[in-house]
Amino acid sequence: MSSRAPGVHDAAARWSAAVLGARPARRRDLPRHEAGDVEVPYTILAGREVIETDTYWAEHSHPTHELLWNEHGASTARIGARVHTISPGVGLWIPAGVPHSGFTPAGVRHLAAQFSITRTSAPASRPVAVEITPLLQLLLERSLAEGLSPRSRELTEAMILDVLGPSPRELPLIVPDHPLLAPIVEALTADPADPTTLEEWAGRLGVSSRTLTRAFEASTGRGFRSWAATARAQRAVALLSAGQRIEDVSGQVGYRSASAFTAAFRRVTGMTPGAYRHAGPAAHDSPALAEPAARAS
Repeated sequence: MSSRAPGVHDAAARWSAAVLGARPARRRDLPRHEAGDVEVPYTILAGREVIETDTYWAEHSHPTHELLWNEHGASTARIGARVHTISPGVGLWIPAGVPHSGFTPAGVRHLAAQFSITRTSAPASRPVAVEITPLLQLLLERSLAEGLSPRSRELTEAMILDVLGPSPRELPLIVPDHPLLAPIVEALTADPADPTTLEEWAGRLGVSSRTLTRAFEASTGRGFRSWAATARAQRAVALLSAGQRIEDVSGQVGYRSASAFTAAFRRVTGMTPGAYRHAGPAAHDSPALAEPAARAS
């Protein structure tokens, strides 16, 4: 489908797009399903696709559980007010029937796997980041191979289910929809390096700093400074996954030096930017693959 994505009407969707550059995107529509409303003849069905143009995935849901991950580059998925970044090494588990939308920029090597809800046990009942370890990636790639014997496929799928687990590097961002906070969210959406402080925002909006803090805590569970640091870290993950240098990323997300950025990133993620980038499976230099993903988000 070649139509353009419509204007996005909520803050979370705008942030999801902005993480990846907010360029005009090709729209792809998929159906909405309730969990289990289609019986599937497989345990795990995986596919891969090189995304050729910036792509907006309109909100949809699946009758199966879904695991999304990328061999190269970053993408985002929006689930309600939460925006998740999918990067090499950190995938996203989406339970069956959960509506989600997303943005994937051109050049991403994207993979998706569907899991039968009757033949598998979900690692989580809610959307959660999944650690794509080198072992898990090898097993998922093996599941793509044609000609596996039924016994080999059964063993591969059993091992996938055994090693599948939540990631300690989960970095979802709850994007507040409180009207008072809209100018702040819009400013950081447009420019994550925006240096405006909480006190300066309070002055511009004619409220107290405490009022803004309460609004942030009620909407996101975080204060302004913690929320802004997480927002900048999420944007940084996308830039790092695209291969940008740490020194360049630091300025783009509002830090005066690479050392200041590294310290802030580590406070949010528990890892340095370099360690985060290299913690996932080794990058692949395989040629572009035309085989479409089993589903892409």
